[in-house]
Amino acid sequence: MEKMTVIGAGSIAEAIISGMVKQNFIAGKKIWMTNRSNQARLEALEKQYGISYSYKMNELISGTEMVVLAMKPKDAAEAIQQLSPYLKKNTLIVSVLAGISIDTIQMLTRKTLPIVRAMPNTSATVGKSATALAINEMVTVKQLNSVKRMFETVGLATLVKEDQLDAVTGLSGSGPAYIYYLVEALEKSAIEIGLDAEMAKDLIVQTLIGAAEMLSTSTKQPEQLRKEVTSPGGTTEAGLKVLEAHGVQKAFIECIKEATAQSKRLGAAITMQINQMEKTS
Repeated sequence: MEKMTVIGAGSIAEAIISGMVKQNFIAGKKIWMTNRSNQARLEALEKQYGISYSYKMNELISGTEMVVLAMKPKDAAEAIQQLSPYLKKNTLIVSVLAGISIDTIQMLTRKTLPIVRAMPNTSATVGKSATALAINEMVTVKQLNSVKRMFETVGLATLVKEDQLDAVTGLSGSGPAYIYYLVEALEKSAIEIGLDAEMAKDLIVQTLIGAAEMLSTSTKQPEQLRKEVTSPGGTTEAGLKVLEAHGVQKAFIECIKEATAQSKRLGAAITMQINQMEKTS
């Protein structure tokens, strides 16, 4: 790829750029970036990754093969409308904007373009994101493969239907926070039972890494793995009984359902806001 343009310079944008450059997907000098007004941020990214930046839309978009939309969703309508006149019919749009549908992006560009929606999570920062991709009918196999390779530089990338993205948001998009919440509880319990906080953290993190590796490499289902650790009358069984008594598994299921529902509500609100802006413009 000879040129890529990234609109927005937040943490997800940086994580993707870092992965692409480290994995030699694209050279830093071939990445052009801009943001709303924080030039110091762009200068820092230029120094660290060798990217180029500009506030001139023609300079940003001219000759680019891919435009990555990574601004804040509230700024999306204005930004997309500004870049629209410079987009060619084969320019690939890749959006990491939560809640903004492919149809809405198409409407804002006022053009029929190949569009990919991506839902990475914050683990992209350490190259371990679980990213879901949804596409429209204009995206070619070559373009899809290119985007998939791009997100594989920061973790796993898988293709889903667009109407599944809210569920992905509730599960893996918000998922890291659920794990951190669990770790908070484990750390607090460790202190209460008399363990040193720093030592407890090391034990907890390694336990999570080990369990994740077992899930990743074993052909056994999570239920079977759990049962193999749970001896009748043993310590694990005693602990699991407390979790069951408090309905922890049910609470996690309800948590993910509610996060999914909230993703749908936020998406509908953003779409309504953009539609109103379009009517008044």
